[in-house]
Amino acid sequence: MISEVLSGIIPIIVLIVLGFVLHEKKFLSKGLDRNLTFLVMNVALPASVFLSVVNNLTVKTLEELAKPLVIGLIVFGANYILSYFIMRLSHVPRGRKGIFLNTVVNANTIFIGMPLNQALFGTEAISYFLVYYVLNTLSTWTVGAVFIARDGRTQGAGGGKVNLKQILSPPILGLLAALPVLLLGIHLPKPVTETLSYLGTLVTPLSLLYIGIVLSEAGLRSVRFDKDTVVALLGKFVLSPVLTATALYLAVRCGIALPAKLRDTMIVQSAVPALTVLPILAGDADGDVEYATNVVVTSTVLFVVVIPLVMTLLK
Repeated sequence: MISEVLSGIIPIIVLIVLGFVLHEKKFLSKGLDRNLTFLVMNVALPASVFLSVVNNLTVKTLEELAKPLVIGLIVFGANYILSYFIMRLSHVPRGRKGIFLNTVVNANTIFIGMPLNQALFGTEAISYFLVYYVLNTLSTWTVGAVFIARDGRTQGAGGGKVNLKQILSPPILGLLAALPVLLLGIHLPKPVTETLSYLGTLVTPLSLLYIGIVLSEAGLRSVRFDKDTVVALLGKFVLSPVLTATALYLAVRCGIALPAKLRDTMIVQSAVPALTVLPILAGDADGDVEYATNVVVTSTVLFVVVIPLVMTLLK
């Protein structure tokens, strides 16, 4: 099991280190991080989200998984509420609040969660994974993105009100564009899908290189276990999976039939590390990029220890 987790995490760490080294050696110029932010947020991510929905979901799948989707929606909502109160009690400062909530609630489902889930539970669990993926995608690019956008550190950076531009971010527009294609059964031409596929595959490597650049500019001392990081990690690895497991247990006790692999999948996914695009989102909203980088790096590294514990408890 450890080898399965490592096989998913080692490439992530290698790409972060590559970005760090290239920036330290001056092969990547200063200011490139802003260009990467624009490219990932406005081009690569919308393409990735669109293609993921079109390729991985069907109308029949959505109908069959309606009850788990509702249960998952309740779990995500409860997670946001509890995380918000913990954030207030911990006095998380402005610029970190949106990052904190996203760290606890949302997960890196596609690039760590999906390959891990397939390795642990097999291809037959892919439809169960998609339940969490849909919820996580909606949560990230609606509630999560708005929290970060409103939490800029400079005066007026995030704004005091939710506006349409914050909600209809490029990734969520990609999701909305995919829904009619999915519902109407439209078959896209191969050149279109391949182009979107090429663009979508840029998300993870560019995001990870960006993290390495930010680490280089901030210095390795920026990776630390301060109060805000420790509380966020406890929320990610303790609160989120415990809350998910409790909700699923109560659903079963109420007579709702849920396959064992569905329950295991949702619990494991709730403990998957923070989104690699968090620093990108933070940079775009003038949030605390160093803090976002810190929680991504620390949660990814600690996941090697956490996931065997989660699997042991499941058994």
